[in-house]
Amino acid sequence: MADQLPQRLKDWIDAKVFAQLATIEPDGQPQLSTMWVGYDGDDILMSTVVGRRKEQNMRRDPRVTVLVNNPATQYGYVEVRGTATLTEEGGRDLIDQFSETYRGVRPYPQDREGAVRVVVRITASRVRDYG
Repeated sequence: MADQLPQRLKDWIDAKVFAQLATIEPDGQPQLSTMWVGYDGDDILMSTVVGRRKEQNMRRDPRVTVLVNNPATQYGYVEVRGTATLTEEGGRDLIDQFSETYRGVRPYPQDREGAVRVVVRITASRVRDYG
């Protein structure tokens, strides 16, 4: 059963915060990445490239955690635990949208030639809202 994202998390995302994405390495260790973040309804959206460690980890084990700190105080945060699904459909559009939001530049200029972008859609199974 999916959990809902709190409105304050959506407000933070709208204000261009960064999120920490935790995936699980093959040996069970956590792997963290700082990511641009968006949402669609109650799903978290992120973008990555085929072949990156986080993409490989999520394809092998889709369990993830996303952490976003309160941009005003850095003491409060929202933790979202859930399941990631990945698709190439819309991957280029999403990174271009993020680039425009976070950097004011469209299209995103930093991918290597031939990079295949994927949309990471995280459906929350548990949301913890602290402070």
